[in-house]
Amino acid sequence: MIKTALTSDHVPLADAAATRRYFAKFDRILGHLEQVAEMNAAPDAIGAVELDVVGRYLRGLSASFEALSNKYLMAGRVSELLPKTLQIDVTDSGFPIYSELLQMANDAHQVEQHLGALPSVSELKKDMVRHILNELSVPKKQQFALSQRLYYERLAARNLFWAQNDPKIIWLGTQDDGRRKYAVHWATYDSQVNIPTLYFMVLEDTGETALPRDEMRWPQVQSHLMAQAVSALKLVTIAQGFDQDFDQLHPKLLRRLHVGPMYSDHFTLQSGPLAGILADAAGGIGNDWALAWTVETLTSQRVETQRKGFFGSVEREIFRLDHFGKSEAETGTSEIKRALILPQRPYQVLKERDPPGFHGVRKFVVSEGDQILSYR
Repeated sequence: MIKTALTSDHVPLADAAATRRYFAKFDRILGHLEQVAEMNAAPDAIGAVELDVVGRYLRGLSASFEALSNKYLMAGRVSELLPKTLQIDVTDSGFPIYSELLQMANDAHQVEQHLGALPSVSELKKDMVRHILNELSVPKKQQFALSQRLYYERLAARNLFWAQNDPKIIWLGTQDDGRRKYAVHWATYDSQVNIPTLYFMVLEDTGETALPRDEMRWPQVQSHLMAQAVSALKLVTIAQGFDQDFDQLHPKLLRRLHVGPMYSDHFTLQSGPLAGILADAAGGIGNDWALAWTVETLTSQRVETQRKGFFGSVEREIFRLDHFGKSEAETGTSEIKRALILPQRPYQVLKERDPPGFHGVRKFVVSEGDQILSYR
C-alpha cells in the first residue's frame, strides 16, 4: 500500500498493478458524476445550461484520466522505457499532481510528431503476435509502444480537461430592458490543491458591443477570470474584483464546483473519521473510496449606483452574505452545499457511526447495481 512508504504528499504509484487499480477506481467514480450533477442541478433554464456545461467538463476529465491510464499502462514493467510512474497527491486530493496535467498539455502540442514516429495500432498488434509466436515471451516493448500510441491518439482527439480551461461564453438572451445576458464558464486543475475546479458565472452586459464580439473586453475578461481562478480566493473577492474592473458587466451569480478530494483506504491518507470508515467498510477492491463534491454559490442581492468621475455613475453589485448564518460571511459565499459520493458498504458504516462532521453533508450512495440514491 502507498501509505507504508509515504515520504511526502506526492507519491508515485508502486507499479503497473497499482496503476491499473487506481485508474479502474477513478473510471468507476467518474462514471457516476454526471448523474450526481443532474441530481444537483436547479430545475430552471439556468440550471439546464449549467448542467450541460458541467457534463462537458466531467466528460473531459474522464478523457484525461483515460489518456493518463494509457500513458502509464506499462509503468514499472518497462522501467528502461518508462522510468517513472504516475504521481498522486495522497493527502489533499487523491488526484494526480498538477505537473502531470502540465506534461499532458505539453505532449498534446507535439502529438503529430509522436504519432508520426509510432506504428499504427494494427501494425503494433501484428508485431505483438509475431513476437509471441517467435520469441515465446511477453512482448513488453510492443505493449509499451501500443500504450503510447493510444495515449497520443487520445490527446489528438482533444476534448480533454486541461490544467487550464479558458473561459467560454453562452448567450442566454436579451432582457426586456435591452441588457444582454450571458453565462461564462471556465475551469482549472487547481495547482494548490490538485483538484479539478469548475466555475460558472451569469452576468448582464450593458456595453455597446456584445461581449463575445468585443475585441477589447472579451480577451480582458478571459485573462481576468483565469488569473482569479484560485481555490484560496473567496467567491466574493472574485466577484467584487470583476465588478470593479468591468463597469458594463454585472455579475449576478458566481458558482464554483470542487470535484474532490477523493479518499481511498488503499491510495490516500485520511486523518478524520472517514479513515476508519473506509478501512472498516471491507467493501472489496474498488469499493474503498469516497469523493467529496462541494458547490459554492454567490448571488447578487441588490444593485447600488456609485459616482465615478465628475459626472458619471456606475452600477455596483451588493452580494448576499448571510452574516447571521453559520459561515457564509466568513467563506465569502451566499451558500455552500457539501456532498459525498461513496459506495453502499462505506455508507452503511458511516450511517452506523454517525460522526457529527457529516450531518450537513448530502450523501450520494452507489449501490451494487450502480444505482445512485440520495440521502440527507
